[in-house]
Amino acid sequence: MEAKPWRDRVREEDELVEQLQLQVSQSAERRAEALREGVDELGTVAEVARALGKSWNAIDKAIKKQDQKRRPGGTGRATNA
Repeated sequence: MEAKPWRDRVREEDELVEQLQLQVSQSAERRAEALREGVDELGTVAEVARALGKSWNAIDKAIKKQDQKRRPGGTGRATNA
């Protein structure tokens, strides 16, 4: 059996990387939504962090990172008008 040409293998791996990056992005959004629900239920980011055994900073960053992506304009940054 003959091996695939290297260009084909690289192309296939590039496609796989793109698919995986999309899955990671979607997973991060779903995780942030679950964390937001945890904050709604428990009252604070710190309480969610305690419940999960994580740092409050990690929880806060995960939520804020996804919030920035949701902002209109696509920059992900808040603007001062």
